[in-house]
Amino acid sequence: MIVFDLLCSKGHRFEGWFNSAADYTSQQERGLVSCPKCASAKVARVPSATRANLGAQPPKPTPAGTAPMVKTPQMEGKDAFAIAQMLYSRMLDEVLTKTEDVGRDFPAEARRIHREEAPARAIRGHATQEEHDALVDEGIPVARFPLPPTDKLN
Repeated sequence: MIVFDLLCSKGHRFEGWFNSAADYTSQQERGLVSCPKCASAKVARVPSATRANLGAQPPKPTPAGTAPMVKTPQMEGKDAFAIAQMLYSRMLDEVLTKTEDVGRDFPAEARRIHREEAPARAIRGHATQEEHDALVDEGIPVARFPLPPTDKLN
């Protein structure tokens, strides 16, 4: 038995259980694989987060005060604070270029996306602590992340 993570054309993620990879391919070619939520037959395999620990030894702890980090050539010779600034800058670029800024509408838009009333996408915006806590209580995955105002970035 093999379990695949599947994603339909409407963005619904679900699991499929098959006798083998060939069985999955055969069923998909015959149109037997469909989304349980919307019945879409346009389904694709997506990467799974799986881990099988079959008796392997646990990783050795790193010495105190060190972190298991791979350094790039740009980091060589720089202190930890300079490296942290570099990594923060890279991460900030990723967040700003790969998310949509919905501003103060963030709580409402996050709810619409969660309820599938709006297209699924990565968003960012503003929420008070109370709004953030309410979203978390509703089971909506959100994270607080300090970003500088975009008008100050140019």
